[in-house]
Amino acid sequence: MRVEAFVCPFCGALCDDIIVETGNNGDVKIENACVLGTRKIMARTRGRITKPMIGGKEVSIDEAIERAAEILVNAKKPLLYGFSSTSCEAHSAGIELAELVGGVVDCTSSVCHGPTILAIHEVGVPSVTLGEVKNRADLIIYWGCNPMHAHPRHMSRYSTFQKGRFRKGRISRKVVAVDVRPTESTKLADEFIQVEPNRDFEIFNAMRAILNSGDCRGDVIGGVPKEKLKKLVEEMKSCQFGVIFFGMGLTHTYGNYRNVREAILLVRDLNMYTKFAIIPMRGHYNVTGFNEVCTWQTGYPYAVDFTRDYPWYNPGETDANSLLIAEDVDAMLVIAADPAAHFPKQAVEYMKRIPLVVIDPFESLTSKLADVVIPAAIAGVEVEGSAYRMDGVPLRLKKVFEPPEGVLSDEEILKRIISKVKEFL
Repeated sequence: MRVEAFVCPFCGALCDDIIVETGNNGDVKIENACVLGTRKIMARTRGRITKPMIGGKEVSIDEAIERAAEILVNAKKPLLYGFSSTSCEAHSAGIELAELVGGVVDCTSSVCHGPTILAIHEVGVPSVTLGEVKNRADLIIYWGCNPMHAHPRHMSRYSTFQKGRFRKGRISRKVVAVDVRPTESTKLADEFIQVEPNRDFEIFNAMRAILNSGDCRGDVIGGVPKEKLKKLVEEMKSCQFGVIFFGMGLTHTYGNYRNVREAILLVRDLNMYTKFAIIPMRGHYNVTGFNEVCTWQTGYPYAVDFTRDYPWYNPGETDANSLLIAEDVDAMLVIAADPAAHFPKQAVEYMKRIPLVVIDPFESLTSKLADVVIPAAIAGVEVEGSAYRMDGVPLRLKKVFEPPEGVLSDEEILKRIISKVKEFL
């Protein structure tokens, strides 16, 4: 079987030019995918969970679903977390389940680009699609991110090296990398500007001052000479179409969402002179999708609390880490995520003390802590679904393999839990 225009379900770039060909003898041939995408497709049997478990003992899928429903119904304030590596259809079911049990639903945005969303709340975002970047951009700035490591085909498929309708590829684009240290990506840039850690806000503010008044205070700002910033601002003003791609180098440093806010305001000001846009480098392949689905179902993009019988949103209080550290939830369901590997020790310690349900295709640190483990099919490999690219463009995920016998999709598992919860309520 040959599947063309396969969408890679690994990172937020969602490359949709992958070709997957399977043979009768089990051989698999993959074209165009990066190393990370190839591994996601090929390593579907490694560390796989194939049987539901309660307390470490194998049980039937019906028993596991019933126990998961009991945990959620008996909890006063359950937390449903994850969702960023599964389909939009599963997102919708998960949000419905959270509302049904009067819990809190959150995704991995709260530990990555949540500050980006908060900045957008305040000032909006002048954005474009990756297709427009490919076709039009002659100035590309990567700020606080390393696409060669985290999104390996981003530069070759959407920006730096790709030929576009109005661009001839690398020779007709200038690439600037701004980071605190040299990386694989800075080596490919025409210009690398090394900044001091935690000084991004000052630099963006100085660039806005230079753009709007011609000068700024100080000779060196954030480790960068003022003359170098003036040169960069002039290049940004004089380009035909520019874009800033930024990563967690902005969202996870001092200033937090204010860094992103100031970057957006700089881009807004630049649009008085030329066409400029800004796009966050979203990590998990469908974290953008959860923000979209959650917004259209609840009015808010993540960290939504249903304990008041209506959606309530207050990041810093209703996000997963804040709730766990404050010991403000009494049960947890994790789907398509591994918080035990990434959350602070205090949050993980509390996770160990409350009933925990995990829905995931693979073993993880979180699954080892779980009271109930339910195996799931791999969205975008073993089941179809929908996902949103980092620029907000929806794409259809395709199926190329059959899941292990008896293993259901995330969406089906959540819908069956919903049905069981309704029986208990």
